[in-house]
Amino acid sequence: MEIGDKFQMTYEVTEAVYQGFLGAFKDQNPLHTQLAFAKEKGFPKVVMHGNILNGFLSHFIGEGLPTKDVIIHAQEINFLKPVFLEDTVVLEAQVKEKIEAVQAIVFKFTFRNQEGVKVARGRIQIGII
Repeated sequence: MEIGDKFQMTYEVTEAVYQGFLGAFKDQNPLHTQLAFAKEKGFPKVVMHGNILNGFLSHFIGEGLPTKDVIIHAQEINFLKPVFLEDTVVLEAQVKEKIEAVQAIVFKFTFRNQEGVKVARGRIQIGII
């Protein structure tokens, strides 16, 4: 991987993804589970857990790169807009830096929904092991 290399992956926030997150992490916050509460707070639907996007990032690093010899060192994500059930999100990542001394690669990334709206952005550093 070289500076400037770009990667793209598409993910769907399906009922299975949502239920899997609920089952694994037990986060029952009403914003994520109760339509009436979400609407009361100004959202049209329940808002998906932001950390579902972190799961998609993990998949991208573990399965979407040309090598499996990787480990995540650090990641930062900023949530810009809500994501809802049945949304499709496109992850676009670009290599921004290579740190040869510690065999690390830094990506900047964005997630956009099916309407092209940027819903999250951030940075992730991986190590080549």
